[in-house]
Amino acid sequence: MFCYQCEEAAKGCGCTVKGVCGKEESTAALQDCLIYSIKGLSLRNIEARKTGKDNQAAGPLIAESLFAALTNVNFDNERLYGLITDAIAIRDSLPTEGCTHDACTWRPKTIADAIQKGTETGVLATENEDVRSLRELLVYGLKGVGAYYYHVVALGYQNDGVTRFMEEALASTLTDLSVDEMVAIVLKCGEIGVKVLENLDTANTTAYGNPEITPVATAPGTNPGILITGHDLKDLDELLIQTEGTGVDVYTHGEMLPAHAYPVLKKYPHLIGNYGGSWPHQKKEFESFNGPILVTTNCLVPPAESYIDRVYTTGPTGFTGVTHIPEAKEGMKDFSALIAHAKTCTPPTDISVKADGYTDTLTIGCAHHAVLSIADAVVDAVKQGQIRKFVVMAGCDGRQKEREYYTEFAKALPKDVVILTAGCAKYRYNNLDLGTIGGIPRVIDAGQCNDCYSLVLIAQALAEAFETDLNSLPVSYNIAWYEQKAVLVLLSLLHLGVQNITLGPKLPAFISPAVLNVLVENFGIRANTTVEEDLKLMA
Repeated sequence: MFCYQCEEAAKGCGCTVKGVCGKEESTAALQDCLIYSIKGLSLRNIEARKTGKDNQAAGPLIAESLFAALTNVNFDNERLYGLITDAIAIRDSLPTEGCTHDACTWRPKTIADAIQKGTETGVLATENEDVRSLRELLVYGLKGVGAYYYHVVALGYQNDGVTRFMEEALASTLTDLSVDEMVAIVLKCGEIGVKVLENLDTANTTAYGNPEITPVATAPGTNPGILITGHDLKDLDELLIQTEGTGVDVYTHGEMLPAHAYPVLKKYPHLIGNYGGSWPHQKKEFESFNGPILVTTNCLVPPAESYIDRVYTTGPTGFTGVTHIPEAKEGMKDFSALIAHAKTCTPPTDISVKADGYTDTLTIGCAHHAVLSIADAVVDAVKQGQIRKFVVMAGCDGRQKEREYYTEFAKALPKDVVILTAGCAKYRYNNLDLGTIGGIPRVIDAGQCNDCYSLVLIAQALAEAFETDLNSLPVSYNIAWYEQKAVLVLLSLLHLGVQNITLGPKLPAFISPAVLNVLVENFGIRANTTVEEDLKLMA
């Protein structure tokens, strides 16, 4: 086993015995085998498209497979093997002409065969460190594309340009390209990232309306409840419909918090509030919630025995021994078992913070539509010197103590600096009572990690208002990363030409010294240091 795709890579190098995330060696091998399988499928589908014989089912399956192989999503070996066999079935329905690579022809007879293939074709199969680094950077960016595109497809949209790029990029890792060619494909991944984030923004707002600036309570009610975590708004919508009038309340957790801002979702009175914080605190928070938990996407921490019987997965998420709610052949998913379970449980235990300097109400919904509607007020506040600087503190949360840096950084920011955020990194500071500037929240929370697109539109609007470019704005970037969706967001920012991004809490292990040097020289990427030093640089 060798895995270094997330920020928690053991010893800052890579997990070699068991994943820090909790995945076993066999699971890691099956994920590597799955990636290898969709590379072969991609190559065959590209060749078949030349004669009009490609299979349209390949794109959605590739997206789901990329998502399932992302950190903290699927720990279920049987379901991973099912995706492998599904990919091979589609692959083998395609013409064989022009496809002689092993990835295009191999077939497993058993799950043990797939584990062995994953062991042979994993990260270290590429010997050259720099080539490996660029290939893995591309694959991890593609996992972000696949994750976001999965949600786009779930809401009834498709983009052939996105699916074709996923295929072309995956297939490119099976060939020997020059460094310049590999760098070009990596940067192209950032371009596609911007497109798929735009697609998802359109899909979400078309289905559920434009987010509105909304206060969200963090203290629970007195009814039994269901806690929903992850990112899938469609799952939440269907759960709200099915729990209406049942006496069961629904609470969001982690990156589901932004759902409260969507008009179609916030209309349900039994969507009570947000419970707990970000994914690293699941074991404590899921324990105290007392009711069932629906995990729709990443991030899933291997459940403790004390509450594993209350965890349900759906979509690409899975864990051995946990009840999985499958896709519906038609209509909505069936959440009746979840609702019946909730009725037997006690209400959630109150874990909300009630102390000086903190707030028990979170302000959300500051996506591009809401912020641009008050753009004149924001621009005036800048011109009048009330707002001196914006700091983008988007990205992921994580388990390490060193991430307290982001809390201390937010506390130390001058009162005339506004934080722009999206993703679960915000849980490091969104319950701090940082106040407002002329009625403008000092924490402008655009939403989930995929809502970083809103931050881009806000920055572009500011650039237009001040007749300058993105890099000349009073905006600094202090990005926290953990997994592969954050990698895609970083590539998307690089595509947009954003310079001088500070990244932490440590730089990715999969970036070789030579590749890092390219990123530093061309984009000014740097690692964060101390709060004091970084404040001097950014604020």
